[in-house]
Amino acid sequence: MSPASADVASAELRDWIVRHLDPLEEREGARATSDFDLSPAYPTPVPETLTPASVLIGLIERGAGYNVLLTQRVDTLRRHAGQVALPGGRRDPGETPWATALREAHEEVGLHPDFVTVAGLSSPYQTGTGYLITPVVGFVSPGFELKANPDEVADIFETPFGLLMNPTSYEQQERTIPSGEVRRFYAVTHEERYIWGATAGILRALYQRLYGAAVA
Repeated sequence: MSPASADVASAELRDWIVRHLDPLEEREGARATSDFDLSPAYPTPVPETLTPASVLIGLIERGAGYNVLLTQRVDTLRRHAGQVALPGGRRDPGETPWATALREAHEEVGLHPDFVTVAGLSSPYQTGTGYLITPVVGFVSPGFELKANPDEVADIFETPFGLLMNPTSYEQQERTIPSGEVRRFYAVTHEERYIWGATAGILRALYQRLYGAAVA
């Protein structure tokens, strides 16, 4: 493929992704996926009781296609210590979901908002720890520099978008929580990285949105 035809293919893929996302606007009552989807015995929380949050699904164009920007959280955090996560966090009062995602990515990994073109919103996600997360999809332009915030992020890495958009990459696994109940969740393994729980659920939901198919 020539450089010119590669550029056309990349632009077409970007446009296709954007068309399958929700526009940048506040959403009321949007159907959410959740940590509870695989464990129907758990009572699903009322949305009004959840804390609004956002994450950035940052798509970085590389020679072999897009990669997704991910982090490894430090082991000293009170919640989700050591887990793989998308950059993001709690929404401040008056903030839009996309403003939160950009702010948190800047604070956590040093990604300046000027390098991110926000494409749209993916399906909201409810977590068992009490958050309603809005995933914000953005294309990351070349030339950015990253620096991990040592208070939150132990490592920054990329995972191929194609791997995360392949339904065979996802496995259903389970763990017994301290109360003795068994929690089921999705997980993806790439090289030495173990992506599971809410992060895997959010990325799996993006696959469903883009490709309009259920994952078994």
